[in-house]
Amino acid sequence: MQEIRQKFTCMKGKVEKYVFNNYLLKHIETPIIDEDKLLILVSITDLLELPIAKLENYTLSTMLIQTALDTHEHISEKTDNEKSRQLTVLAGDYYSGLYYKLLADSEEIMMIKTLSNGVKEVNEHKIAVYHKESDNLENLMNNIKSLESALLKNFANYFQLDLWNEQTANILLFKRLLAEKKQYVQRKWSIVFEAIMHIINSHDDVHLSELTDKQQSHLINVYDQLLDRTKQTIEDGMNKIPFLNEFLESRIGFLVKQHQPYVKTFLEEG
Repeated sequence: MQEIRQKFTCMKGKVEKYVFNNYLLKHIETPIIDEDKLLILVSITDLLELPIAKLENYTLSTMLIQTALDTHEHISEKTDNEKSRQLTVLAGDYYSGLYYKLLADSEEIMMIKTLSNGVKEVNEHKIAVYHKESDNLENLMNNIKSLESALLKNFANYFQLDLWNEQTANILLFKRLLAEKKQYVQRKWSIVFEAIMHIINSHDDVHLSELTDKQQSHLINVYDQLLDRTKQTIEDGMNKIPFLNEFLESRIGFLVKQHQPYVKTFLEEG
C-alpha cells in the first residue's frame, strides 16, 4: 500500500503545480482535483511496464483534461461576478490546453486521440443528463455513469486494461450520486434530482422547489434505492477487479460506507 500511496501523493503534487495557478486562484474558486480518479489512474499505470516519465506524463495529462471538464461543469450559476465566471471558463480552457501541450510535446498523438474521444463521450452524456433526455431511470443512471467514467474508460482501453472499466464506472457513479444527494440536502437543488423528478412525474416540468413534503419523501426514497442498488453492485464486484491494490480497495470501502440502505435507516428510525 505504501508504494501506491507514495506514487499517488507524488502525482497529486504534480497535478496541483499545474492546476493551482496563482492568478486564477485570486478570482475563481479553488479547482477540484478528483482524487479518486487520480488514484484509479495511478493504480492502472502501476500495472504497466513503461518508463516512469511516460507514465507520469499520461497520468498528468489525463488529470488536467479531467480537471478542465470538472471546472467547466462546476461554474456557479448563482455568482454575480461575471469576471469570475469568465475566468473560470478560461481556467478550464487553460487546463485543456496544458493537457494537449504535454502530450503534443512528447508526440503522444494516439493518446491525444484517445482522450479526445473520452471528452466527446463525457460531453454527449452530460448534455443528455442536463437536458433531461433520459426516458427512464436506467437510462439516466447509464448516462451519469458514462459521463463520470468515459475518460478513464478510454484511458484503460488504450492499454487493454478494460477489465477495470465496469467496476470503475459503478464506483464513480456511486460517488456522483452521493455528491448530488448532499447538494440536494444542503441547497434543495441537484441536476440529478431534477432529472429523476422529470422521469417519475412523466416528464412534466416540476421544479424541486415546488414539491410537497410527500413528493420530496418519495423522491428521496427513489434516489436511495438507486444508491442501494449501485452500492450492492460495487460490493458484489469487488472480487472481480484484477490486481486491486490495498490503497484503492480501502478507498472504495470508505466510499461505500458513506451511504446506509434506506430500508435499514427507516427501520432504525422506526
